[in-house]
Amino acid sequence: MAGVSLQDDPRTVPTAADVRRWRRYLADERAEAAVYRNLAARRDGEEREILSALAEAEGRHEQHWLDLLGADAGRPLRGSLRTRVLAALAKRFGSVFVLALMQRAEDRSPYADDADATARMAADERIHGEVVRGLANRGRMRLSGTFRAAVFGANDGLVSNLALIIGVSASGADRHFVLLSGIAGLLAGALSMGAGEYVSVRSQRELLTASAPHPEAGRAVADLDVDANELALVYRARGMTEAEAQRHADEVLGGATATGSGTVDDHEAIGNGMSAAISSFCFFASGAVIPVLPYLFGLAGWAAIGVAAVLVGIALLGTGAVVGVLSGASPLRRALRQLAIGFGAAAVTYGLGLLFGTGSA
Repeated sequence: MAGVSLQDDPRTVPTAADVRRWRRYLADERAEAAVYRNLAARRDGEEREILSALAEAEGRHEQHWLDLLGADAGRPLRGSLRTRVLAALAKRFGSVFVLALMQRAEDRSPYADDADATARMAADERIHGEVVRGLANRGRMRLSGTFRAAVFGANDGLVSNLALIIGVSASGADRHFVLLSGIAGLLAGALSMGAGEYVSVRSQRELLTASAPHPEAGRAVADLDVDANELALVYRARGMTEAEAQRHADEVLGGATATGSGTVDDHEAIGNGMSAAISSFCFFASGAVIPVLPYLFGLAGWAAIGVAAVLVGIALLGTGAVVGVLSGASPLRRALRQLAIGFGAAAVTYGLGLLFGTGSA
């Protein structure tokens, strides 16, 4: 029924609820198209083309609702708060966070259960979710090494230093001793995290480099014995079946192309050792300093513990929500899980502090 208003069909008269729903869909399609256009404006090359194509698809969906509404389209409504916020974020930042949120929005499309939306539109929305997922994954790959170190460094700093301070406080130590313990925990943990992250990332990169084909191997292809075809052994060693290895080797020998396959994406996913170490150090320290703040400002006892717990709780909710957004999961669920784990660890440490404090009394 594209291009024909539903009012022109004598068999069907839309209800007021239908019109309201269609107008809401229309507003959301316009807002989502704006998100993709804003994202495309901050990209170039293939990503710009993909995002522009998504914006055009949303425009086709917009036209569907305009055709159904006809004269009832009225003045344009504002899109939902979620899509308007996403459009603003896309215009100013164009980050992977926006793509991750759009992925969730596309996955929650109501068109599959709405008889007034075509099957093609419902299929479009499902495929859009996969397209956005792919684009978001590119951003996650670029962020993963440094971002992983940053988020988990901050989380470790929050939980470990809160647990340390609460445990020491429960043992009956005075404010100055608790403060010194918190600062020592901050420095020791940050240095340990930074060093450990550097060693971990460097080791992973070195393993990848060791697994990559030797740079001279490609030059030997042209001089290989075609009948013996020892190149097939290379591919069999890399995990191909004998038939697959033989076929691929024949193709390579026929074109005398190089044997190597780049590991740029693998290296990019792991990240840079120094940047990961610096991020881990800084973010662990930024997390670990939060439980110390009440003691720096002169609080002690339960007042300091309460303020520290509230500050750490807010920070844990924030880091959990960020991880949820980037992973495409529910930000609220991840935030609450992060909070429960952090406070659970602190509660266990507090209990141990009471136990040892009582035992030494």
